[in-house]
Amino acid sequence: MGARRMLLDGEAEARSRAAALEARFGHLPAENVVELAIGQEFQGSIAAVSSFGADSAVLLDLISRVDRHLPVLFLDTGKHFEETLFYRDALVADFGLTDLRVISPDEAEVERVDADGRLHEVDTDACCDVRKVQPLARGVRPFNAWFTGRKRFQASTRASLPVFESVGPRIRINPLARWTTTDQADYMRKHALRENPLVAYGYLSIGCFPCTKPVTPGEDLRSGRWAGQAKTECGIHLSGLDASLTDAAL
Repeated sequence: MGARRMLLDGEAEARSRAAALEARFGHLPAENVVELAIGQEFQGSIAAVSSFGADSAVLLDLISRVDRHLPVLFLDTGKHFEETLFYRDALVADFGLTDLRVISPDEAEVERVDADGRLHEVDTDACCDVRKVQPLARGVRPFNAWFTGRKRFQASTRASLPVFESVGPRIRINPLARWTTTDQADYMRKHALRENPLVAYGYLSIGCFPCTKPVTPGEDLRSGRWAGQAKTECGIHLSGLDASLTDAAL
């Protein structure tokens, strides 16, 4: 019961801290949120998680202006577009990032549940769990907080996204939560940031190649992800990650 009580206390403390941070700093511009988190609130215990997808450059640029040595975690699912991997390496060079950490699925677990690499065809949730959720839980474990580039405009499921939120015993920070598509485009243009080459072909939200397609004009930006299914999130931003973060097996 001791360990369980400590876990519950840690989760309650994280919820309380996230709420306090949101109330105090959630209205600040993105660059101030990044500076505050890195230099004050989570100094030495924060990372960034980046998909190096359609609009990842903005957050990485903001981070690089504060600390180029901040750990940046990238989930290599084994099913990325080649363009995404090239884009990752290009942005790392552009911003002078020094601590890219590539996180991969557990080979034994992939062999057990997806030996033929076709699990996504029959169970996308299970595929995302083994290739994304479980690896990310391992990746963020050493940190007390991490940044994401999520925004409210990206999908209806993100419409009420806070800047600071708790995930299990940790804090997830979304500095760009309140940004609009115009904010995004203006920043990209102002700073001449490199764009993922797949965007030019209509891929406005980019994940693994088997489950991503171009977006039809007028559709939700994430409509090209798991098209034709009710699924809208891979799980790393949902409660499944909470459970993984508290699973001793990981």
